[in-house]
Order: sequence, then structure tokens, then C-alpha cells
Amino acid sequence: MLTVAALYEFKKHKMNEALRVAIMECCQKYDVLGTLLLADEGINGTIAGSQAGVDAVLVFIRECGFQSLEWKLSHAVEKPFLRLKVIWKEEIVTIGCDVDPCEIVGDYVTVNDWNDLIVRDDVLLIDTRNNYEYELGTFKGADNPDTECFREFPRYVANIDREKYQSVAMFCTGGIRCEKASSYMLAQGFKKVYHLKGGVLKYLEEIQEEESLWEGACFVFDRRVALGHGLKITDHIQCYACRRALTPEDAMHPDYQKGVSCRYCIHMTSEARQASFVERQRQVEMAVSQGKEHIGQRIE
Repeated sequence: MLTVAALYEFKKHKMNEALRVAIMECCQKYDVLGTLLLADEGINGTIAGSQAGVDAVLVFIRECGFQSLEWKLSHAVEKPFLRLKVIWKEEIVTIGCDVDPCEIVGDYVTVNDWNDLIVRDDVLLIDTRNNYEYELGTFKGADNPDTECFREFPRYVANIDREKYQSVAMFCTGGIRCEKASSYMLAQGFKKVYHLKGGVLKYLEEIQEEESLWEGACFVFDRRVALGHGLKITDHIQCYACRRALTPEDAMHPDYQKGVSCRYCIHMTSEARQASFVERQRQVEMAVSQGKEHIGQRIE
């Protein structure tokens, strides 16, 4: 059993190459894989490995100056990641405008208080995630900003009826996007801005299904694809072409071709790109037949 840690901290921290290399070498030392993003505003990412290895990396990152590091643990039977990336970014979660979560964020709401908040008529419940995540699962009554990426979120905010809604409550997978979104909305003049501490993953981990207001599954950005209540891995697979999570029924559709297309993207992908996907899938299957792991391999 492997341990998976989704982690982040917003903190003004002048990044440098020595720090990036040090974190990468620590991960390599403990055979921990995944992706970590570093920026002057903090750190964000998801890593996986043995419990001892993940614990050692988390301790090291805190020793690097991220003493308030937030993380959520879950588990996987097979490797969620096939490689390690520790890279620089302008932002650890990209909204594309001047906003500083290190200075101000909304009010945190614990998972135990969340249900009481989101059923209020005066609260606009916002899913800050992307369309394909929303479609897979969300909280009952949540508004969909209809975004393909987080950078589009400010466009949605501009169209909110402020006279109707005096308060907003937001959520995302692990907490980082709604933390930044709350900072942005406060900067735009919203007075009451709440966000779910620990995100959907914390809610699914701690709230019993019979008491839950969550409907569907939660998309995760690794080879497990989606998690349900109790953080159990669901039976969804992922389309390599469009990254959409697919149900077993979707996988039976005539337009589904493993590694190449699905019913949602087959008419949006050029013939040349489909041909490249066919070749990539051929290489994946060849690697698997030889008992190797191909870097583009996904659980399907």
C-alpha cells in the first residue's frame, strides 16, 4: 500500500535553484514520486511513496521554511505517479491576476460545520474546480463557474449577482484553489467569503456517506482518477486525449478507444493527433508486454 500526500502552503518564500534541487534529491532518496510546484508564493503538489518516505519528505519541506504546510493523506495500491517533477512556476495555482493569499484569505470552515453553511438560502455555493471535475461529482446545489482552467475564474466572479448573495462558500479538491479564489473575491469587495478547510478530500475522509451532501466522485490528478467517500478509489478510468474521467459505461461506448479517444472528445481531435495517440498507445502496450512501465501509461 502506497501513501499519497496532497500538500500546499502559501508563503512568501524567495525560491532558488538550490532549494528546488534539495527537495528533488530528498524525494529521490526516499523513492517518492509525483509533482511539486515551487513559486515565490509557496509550494503545491502531490507525492506518493512508502509511508516512511512520504513522512520524511514532508518533514524536509517543513524544515525548508514551510512550517504551516497543509497536507491530506490517502492511499493507493498501484503507483499513482510514474516519475518525479519538481519545477518552477510563476504561481503555484494559476489565476493570472494580482492576488495575494499570503496577505488575506476567506474564513475557513471545518468539514463538520460545512453542511450547515451550504444549505443556507443566502449563501452562494461555488465549485472552484473545472468543468470535467464538476461533472464527475460536486456538492448538492453547487454552482458551476463553467471554467476549463482556474485562470477563467475571475470572469465568473464578475457576473455574480451581489445583491442576491451576501455570502459565498467555496470548495475545491484539497483547499488550494478556493484559498486563492477567496483572496481574489475579498479583493473584489465581497464581504463574507468562506472556504472548506482541507477541501473535498478532507470532507470525504471524515463525513459519513449517510450524512454527506456530496454527490458523485472527486477527480484527482493522478492515476487513481477519482475517489469516493472514505477516499475509496472508484471504478472510473481516464481518457488520455481529453483527461476526462470515464464511467465503465463510457468505456463500452463505440467511440472509446483506449489511449486514443472517448465519446466526449472523438470529434474534437484532429486525425493527426489521434494518429499520435495510437502510436503512443502502441508503445505503452509494448512496454507493458515487456514488463516495463511507460511514462505515458495510465490505469485503464
